[in-house]
Amino acid sequence: MPSGAAWSDELRAACSQVLAQGVGLSESQVLEVLRLPDNALDELLGLAHAVRMRWCGPEVEVEGIVSLKTGGCPEDCHFCSQSGLFASPVRSAWLDVPMLVEAARQTAKTGATEFCIVAAVRGPDERLMSQVAAGIAAIKDEIDINIACSLGMLTPDQVGELAAMGVHRYNHNLETARSHFPNAVTTHTWEERWETLRLVREAGMEVCCGGIVGMGESPEQRAEFAGQLAALTPDEVPLNFLNPRPGTPFGELEPMSGPDALRTVAAFRLALPRTVLRFAGGRELTLGDLGARRGLLGGINAVIVGNYLTTLGRPAESDIDLLGELQMPIKALNETL
Repeated sequence: MPSGAAWSDELRAACSQVLAQGVGLSESQVLEVLRLPDNALDELLGLAHAVRMRWCGPEVEVEGIVSLKTGGCPEDCHFCSQSGLFASPVRSAWLDVPMLVEAARQTAKTGATEFCIVAAVRGPDERLMSQVAAGIAAIKDEIDINIACSLGMLTPDQVGELAAMGVHRYNHNLETARSHFPNAVTTHTWEERWETLRLVREAGMEVCCGGIVGMGESPEQRAEFAGQLAALTPDEVPLNFLNPRPGTPFGELEPMSGPDALRTVAAFRLALPRTVLRFAGGRELTLGDLGARRGLLGGINAVIVGNYLTTLGRPAESDIDLLGELQMPIKALNETL
């Protein structure tokens, strides 16, 4: 357990509770973790890794994602180059069903158990729902993989349709703390996103909900966000680090420092000891290869392999090789059902 002078007795006791009982840190305790100095980082990452191993095990869940509908989104998410409101270089495009099937096939070849179909929309219209239904049916006919979706905000009827299609997990990120959300998005509210997540949970699909750190939020707001995610109890939390996109309102922000990113990884693991915590976008810029290794040994137990929606990721083979080197087995499909 932590023994350095940087750790208060109260924080040391709280972390002992997380490891022994699987009870996550409170918002105020997460803030203490985020304020730890760099010389406490190795100790912190070691504790977060022990918590991950104790409550999640050594397996790593691998996922691939594909954009069914790219660009032209009517929302003004300040971090996103797919917004049609900004002078960003992403063009609107659609994939057809054969392209979706091929993307799922290539994802499955990596050993991934999850394939997520994503669309840049406020919420799906009838055309998009029909395309998703056709794509899911075609994938299920040919490939043994779980299918997830991320299609924006949903109506109750749409939630029911997706559940009937066999969608395993639905992603809808809260993105940031409720108090910071109006600084990142103005065309819809944090509460609207929360309502979609409530509907997804009630329909029996797994809930995937995370966000992006490094969007100008304070440490207090980062701790607030961790607490709000813990209250939601999602099955998965994808943790993204802002990769500033040219032409967006956040395009001039400085990327998060490596130590701050790793502190955040560990803090979220201690707030969410039993949750799938996934390395997602921005880790290549923020952490690089060495930092990615430290994150996997500091609380992360899932990765997105290959490219993201508008930015390049690491080659899938590099992540798979790293997992092998770290002796972290890829979670089998039957363990995720």
